[in-house]
Amino acid sequence: MCRSIKTLANFEPPACEDEIRASAIQFVRKLSGASRPSRANELAFDRAVDDVTAAASRLIHSLTTSAPPRNREEEAKKARARSLQRFA
Repeated sequence: MCRSIKTLANFEPPACEDEIRASAIQFVRKLSGASRPSRANELAFDRAVDDVTAAASRLIHSLTTSAPPRNREEEAKKARARSLQRFA
């Protein structure tokens, strides 16, 4: 799948709508194979982003877990370390 789509569940503070929408855009771009839709497909692309955003938001806000919330800075630090190891 697309490496730029980040996990959004179980963070403190919770994922905001902008983060959820950004992930939805990445997902729709991956599915459509286009980073920017043509004018003819723009309405379908935007509708898909709206639908995926709504579904993702419902999912993220309805998930429950007994695990403690993750820290965004700590997770970003781990991701950078993995990236350095992978591309070193």
